[in-house]
Amino acid sequence: MATIIDGKALAAKIRLQAKERAERLRAQGVEPGLAVVLVGDDPASKTYVRAKHRDCEECGIVSFDYALPAETTEDELLGLIQRLNGDAAVAGILVQMPLPAHIDAERVIQAIDPEKDVDGFHPMNLGKLVRGLPGLRPCTPAGIMRMLEEYGIDPHGKRAVMVGRSSIVGKPMSLMLLAADATITIAHSSTAELASACRDADILVVATGQARMVRRDWVKPGAVVVDVGMDRDENGKLCGDVAYDEVEPLAEAITPVPGGVGPMTRAMLMENVMYAAERQVAARRA
Repeated sequence: MATIIDGKALAAKIRLQAKERAERLRAQGVEPGLAVVLVGDDPASKTYVRAKHRDCEECGIVSFDYALPAETTEDELLGLIQRLNGDAAVAGILVQMPLPAHIDAERVIQAIDPEKDVDGFHPMNLGKLVRGLPGLRPCTPAGIMRMLEEYGIDPHGKRAVMVGRSSIVGKPMSLMLLAADATITIAHSSTAELASACRDADILVVATGQARMVRRDWVKPGAVVVDVGMDRDENGKLCGDVAYDEVEPLAEAITPVPGGVGPMTRAMLMENVMYAAERQVAARRA
């Protein structure tokens, strides 16, 4: 039987650490703050934003809420971001994706001060990741690396396969595993013999958005399987990109859905806010 990697429990520990860091800053007269910007009425986005506000409250982080109508123009949104960039009370800025179709998400991401980019999506922060320099990291890959560390899973010398190539998960995840001395294969929907590529993995990370795509015969016995998916099966039940019931008996360790990667993504956002706040305080006092 596989070890079940409990992201929910680890996320609670990370939020507690963030709370302790926030208390230390507050003792110095600094209130760490996160500005969350939501454009439009997407129900899923509203749910995510409410969860982030709850996390902020638990961690002692001030939460600034900017709920903008769907017809907000790109220039209006960019103007708000510029104001938040200059606001010392705001340590981190998060613009909830997706944005309405008339707004260029890439322009919005690039407008955020890299020192306040707590999503870790700004080209400067991704460039720091490529160069191996300290900086804000995308929350989901950073959370996965923390899970591997917590469970004593060392990527050094292992063959890792990343299924998915997004700038949010696939590409940064591959770079983080490479930095941990894994040998990386990046696979995706156009990869020839995808199942065969997955079977090579000692560590298999799957982020495709396709429910239960990875089946038992795609996985090498004893592999570590990390499921980033958050999907619905044919019965409407929440599931991941991995057929958990088939793969769990075969794996050495596996993340469940829900309760695996998802809670860690939110927890790492809180850690990023504290990292950003501490760096900004140090820069002001230098």
